[in-house]
Amino acid sequence: MKKVAVFGNTGGGKSTLSQRLADMTGLPWVPLDSIQYRPGGGEVPPAEFKAAHDALLQQDRWVVDGFGSLDTVWARLAVADTLVYLDMPIWRHYWWVTKRFLQGSWVPPAGWPERSPLLKGTLNSYTTVWLCHSKLTPRYRQYVEQAEATKQVYHLRSRQDIAQFYQTIAAQARS
Repeated sequence: MKKVAVFGNTGGGKSTLSQRLADMTGLPWVPLDSIQYRPGGGEVPPAEFKAAHDALLQQDRWVVDGFGSLDTVWARLAVADTLVYLDMPIWRHYWWVTKRFLQGSWVPPAGWPERSPLLKGTLNSYTTVWLCHSKLTPRYRQYVEQAEATKQVYHLRSRQDIAQFYQTIAAQARS
């Protein structure tokens, strides 16, 4: 486990899981939002983001979470040796987006770009949940099913799966 891509629908806990995974393994954590958005929430020009993303993929070790763009997500999944796919029920994504917004009033969400507007991001996330569920989720599921032959794949579908994942990683770190 050297290059870990954490992906899935918005509000699925990617950044929270990635941060904890990085802490457990010592791998550097890179939330994609940190290279895709400027402080305050302005988007980095696409060519600049793609160049930063391509440079990131050349590094030897990382935990990367997020979407980025359609072309970068597939490139990242291809380069990663370990895939962590958070595939929660759609209602949980909506709930966790809401929870992130409510808690974000006191503590910035994990991986959230500095000084980025939480309300605007939350409203965008509500739309993104359905779009991702209807368009990307079927493709992600097909991809991870095929990738299991060549990569370490963790397909997490519940809070219990996440808890078991942490136990597995902790056991690997001890050995």
